[in-house]
Amino acid sequence: MNEKSAQPWNPDAYKRNAGFVSALGQPLLDLLKPQAGERILDLGCGDGALAVQLESAGSTVVGIDASHAMVQAALAVGVDAHVMDGQDLKFNDMFDAVFTNAALHWMPRTDDVIDGVWRSLKPGGRFVGECGGHGNVSKIITALQSNLTRAGVPFQNPWVFLTQEQLGGMLQAKGFRMDHVEIFPRPTMLPGDVSGWLETFAQVQLHPLQATVRRRVIAAVVEELRPQMCSADGKWWADYVRLRFHATKTAPP
Repeated sequence: MNEKSAQPWNPDAYKRNAGFVSALGQPLLDLLKPQAGERILDLGCGDGALAVQLESAGSTVVGIDASHAMVQAALAVGVDAHVMDGQDLKFNDMFDAVFTNAALHWMPRTDDVIDGVWRSLKPGGRFVGECGGHGNVSKIITALQSNLTRAGVPFQNPWVFLTQEQLGGMLQAKGFRMDHVEIFPRPTMLPGDVSGWLETFAQVQLHPLQATVRRRVIAAVVEELRPQMCSADGKWWADYVRLRFHATKTAPP
């Protein structure tokens, strides 16, 4: 999570509105295959929920996140967590693997992230992650942008949703071997309506607004999306598209 996005994070609100992020992380852990004795960097560790699972496999985990609040939450559950921008990693040849979930799309300087991951990994180390892919939450973004425009507010986009060709090309250009890369739709059930998602993930756009304008915009987005994202029984889902990858540090090009 990139602090330069000006996205404020509240660990309690994140757990309440976005607990599905870590709950749906098991396929990514299966792709990583953490081993006892390995040293793993959790890039964008958030509240530490997945770092704890990595440690249960016997790995030693270092978590980094740009959010002070999230790092405090991770420390509270026993993760060795540090405040650090993922676009400016400070490690050299330290880790057997770098793991990242739902964080890379918050870091617009993707090449800088990849450079830092390369430096952080030991030879033969692996970079395994999942992030929002091209087309992720496009319905939400369209509705949010149109309602902000009606309110006379410019839309700021803090996210970078890459195609698999874009990400794979960047990793290969650095010298990584691409072992696996895929992009796939993953419609994701929300714990409530889309207002909780907006209040958690769209703070770049909503946080600066006066409170009454913010409430009005959120309510308008909810009503615009209701026919598209709410089922007949009242359950809401988000139009997630995920980009999942496994790459190995081999030799520089």
